[in-house]
Amino acid sequence: CGGTKQSPINVDIAQAIFSPDLRPIQLSGYSLPASKQLKLKNNGHTVVLDLPETLALSGGYAQQYRAVQLHLHWGSPSGPGSEHTVNGRRFAAEIHVVHYNTKYDSFREAMVHPDGLAVLGAFLGVGHEENQYYHEILKHLPDIQEVGQETLVSGFNIAGLLPANLKLYFHYNGSLTTPPCYQSVKWTIFNQTMLLSHHQMSVLVSTLRSPDDKLLQNNYRPVQNLHGRRVLASFPTPPLVKHFPG
Repeated sequence: CGGTKQSPINVDIAQAIFSPDLRPIQLSGYSLPASKQLKLKNNGHTVVLDLPETLALSGGYAQQYRAVQLHLHWGSPSGPGSEHTVNGRRFAAEIHVVHYNTKYDSFREAMVHPDGLAVLGAFLGVGHEENQYYHEILKHLPDIQEVGQETLVSGFNIAGLLPANLKLYFHYNGSLTTPPCYQSVKWTIFNQTMLLSHHQMSVLVSTLRSPDDKLLQNNYRPVQNLHGRRVLASFPTPPLVKHFPG
């Protein structure tokens, strides 16, 4: 996992470059009927929800990307566990929705090409209300505590897992954050934090088990060196710092 375009990174807001060319992210097909059954799995590193290829990015990227899966990164009861950080601050958890470029035949083929993948990332924090969208995933975690276990989840509006405002985000070129760490990801990190209840966050960090039969916790990779990469922002950053979550 060496290389000069590795992820995650720390987003230094003062260094981010405002790019008016970054258009709002647009999602299509994200609202799934309850009759659609999705596979949820504990793969030993995280919880993965397989997504049908009818979910796509229809705006914000120059090319068409189709969804493959989403997964989460988290900490423990004693500390936060987002992969990306902002001004050195780590959030409680982070969601990644992984897409591949439709000019390639499959995710597997796309993931080795520089323009192969697009990942939408959002930070999760703790609020007062239960989050109904995250409930659709978290309620099933007790069924997949052991590595390799899987269950079926009824379809719901996957867009609800992401911020309502898809106009405000940071963008940079990076990598998968787990081996083989291919440097093929165009990252979008949203500026609005999703809130889960205290109970929901504790279910997330204290339910699944890892391959060595311990609790699966702190499954995030440390931030990587930028090596001169530019981080773009879809909005002018310095005047807006006071609006940044946290």
